[in-house]
Amino acid sequence: MTQITHIQQAVPRQFRNLLASAILLVLIAPAAGFAAGAPVDSPSSEAVDENPKDLDRVKVVGDRYLPDYAARSIRGATKTDTPLLDVPQAVTVVTDKLVADQGITSMGDAFRYMPGVGTAQGEGNRDTPVLRGNSTTADFFVDGIRDDVQYFRDVYNLERVEALKGANAMIFGRGGSGGVINRVTRQADGMDHRSGSVQFGANQRRRGTLDYGTGIGSDAGFRINAMYENSGSFRDGVNVKRYGANPTFGIDFGKDTRLQLSYERFHDERTADRGIPSFQGKPVVTDPSTFFGNPALSVTATTVDAFDVTLDRAFSDNFSLRNHLRWADYDKMYQNVFPSSVDATGTLVTLAAYSNATQRRNLFNQTDLVWKLSTGSVQHTILAGAELGRQVTENFRQTGYFSAGSSVVPLANPTVNVPVEFRQSATDADNHGVATVAAFYLQDQIELSPRWQAIIGLRHDDFRVDLRNNRTAEVLRSEDSMLSPRAGLVYKPLDNVSFYASYSKAFQPRAGDQLASLKADNASLTPETSRNREIGAKWDLKPDLQASLAVYRLDRGNVAVADPADVTKMVLVDGQYVRGVELGLAGRVTDAWQLMGGYAYQAGEITATQSATAIRGNRLAQLPRNSASLWNRYDINQTIGVGLGIVYRGSIYANVDNTVALPAFTRFDGAIYWTLNPALQLQLNIENLANTRYFASAHSNNNISPGAPRSAWVSLNYHF
Repeated sequence: MTQITHIQQAVPRQFRNLLASAILLVLIAPAAGFAAGAPVDSPSSEAVDENPKDLDRVKVVGDRYLPDYAARSIRGATKTDTPLLDVPQAVTVVTDKLVADQGITSMGDAFRYMPGVGTAQGEGNRDTPVLRGNSTTADFFVDGIRDDVQYFRDVYNLERVEALKGANAMIFGRGGSGGVINRVTRQADGMDHRSGSVQFGANQRRRGTLDYGTGIGSDAGFRINAMYENSGSFRDGVNVKRYGANPTFGIDFGKDTRLQLSYERFHDERTADRGIPSFQGKPVVTDPSTFFGNPALSVTATTVDAFDVTLDRAFSDNFSLRNHLRWADYDKMYQNVFPSSVDATGTLVTLAAYSNATQRRNLFNQTDLVWKLSTGSVQHTILAGAELGRQVTENFRQTGYFSAGSSVVPLANPTVNVPVEFRQSATDADNHGVATVAAFYLQDQIELSPRWQAIIGLRHDDFRVDLRNNRTAEVLRSEDSMLSPRAGLVYKPLDNVSFYASYSKAFQPRAGDQLASLKADNASLTPETSRNREIGAKWDLKPDLQASLAVYRLDRGNVAVADPADVTKMVLVDGQYVRGVELGLAGRVTDAWQLMGGYAYQAGEITATQSATAIRGNRLAQLPRNSASLWNRYDINQTIGVGLGIVYRGSIYANVDNTVALPAFTRFDGAIYWTLNPALQLQLNIENLANTRYFASAHSNNNISPGAPRSAWVSLNYHF
């Protein structure tokens, strides 16, 4: 009770009131005829036509179906199609309908309405979610397969984005310490899809998308999603240019076998913006648009070519196979001139510079066998699978050197255009790495009775890395053989309510997120570990409205630190913990009112001194004690709809040294929807309605990203 009182006091009053109003309306909805679990009205049954007729192909127009903001089931959490109510794990799903209603174009924007998921700056060149206190650049997956290069992803071809929280190694393998982000892509389904959008707005926002699909005969289909964007920014000298095309083809070989082919070409090129520095424990006072450094020399570009083949085969109603092959080629570079420190007087800024190039070729194959059987009154869904993978990485880094005196610039005028020479320093990386994985996993989803379910799983990974220093010819090797268990118990007192408890474990090899962190002093050390313990509840308030609660503790172990008795040696310690509470709400309150939101309380700290700055007792960086969000869409009638959102984030430390704090903020967003006709909708989105000044994220004490001031854009959504 004391902790609940503390949480109530810490949450801003305006959000508490708004969230309380939403929950109250949900709870009184049964009185208005929307009883939880009430059956959905359906047409009366008719006699079966003994002479069936061929029907015209279905054409999707408007693509608005129930539910819009809620997902009923998920495959990513268990590798089997499982109702969210039966998954003993906190999961948040952002659907393509929420993406469209908010005009979202980036993964960072999608994270805003995921309780307990934050975002770090990522040095202005990559997506960096913060999941239960763990900042990650590699825990990204596409349709369940690893997509781990550092870059900015788009949402143009997505059905939804899934945040699966807690240690996830049993399903996804290495990493996934605090959770993973899984993108589910649109596929050819044999139906007609004819839609697209164009956006224009503040800061030269210019973007267009296309979703075109058609059936080919009665057994095949083709679909292509495409996007082009050329936009500016409220930040001086910052712009983004990107395009993507993702054609897919699906064909049925009889009623039991389906083959799906997909290819994506994606290119993202933009200014690498590392924000502003700090002074005396706070971000410097400057116009939010001010660029510190040289925008002309701060660039990042990524090109992705990826090919997927998925084969599904049903041998019977109870036994099926899926094989998914993914080959992906990544070409990534970034270069930046950025602020590194402010002098003691607060008048001068020292700049630094470097560049980095990464080429990676991924080849993964996953094979899953699913067998449903009964042992007496107990029902089993058994998953047996294997994953084989090979990743070849080239990494090349250079340091930027300034001419004498040119790296120190006035704080009042920090945007420069000075020459910088990029060349390798004595310690810059020039590496060739090969990582291989052979993994096997077994999972049983057990229905003990209509009220009790359990899930037990175990994965074994044989993970190996060879890292060659091209400059010295030194070769470092690591071989890890890791077991990743998972166990969960679900109790359903009612068909629409579940309570669960779960335990899971993940590991992170010494090669790190990007497979380049092996050193002579750590190559032989066992991997870091993360243990997640969680209890929670899920409630389908209505068929299209879901609520969830999770309480968890996540502990990070086997952290390598210098031995206090001999600094030439490394020792392993328990490094940090995070404990928290998450609340989530998504779906339809009424036919006219949809919402998506949640609240998270998170507390995390260093449990053993790891360096001069990572001291025992320090709070984790990028982790707010309190954060909350709530988005509402209300359709006044069939023509006009409105949207209103609120985002709150408590104060955070920019770095684990806890010397620079980013203040808390509350931001409001809005939207207006006007349906001109069934095939054409006009949409106005306004971000930061109150023009609140805030700081969105950070990478370090001197790389802090200002939040965008009030901005608006218009979208024209069309169906043909």
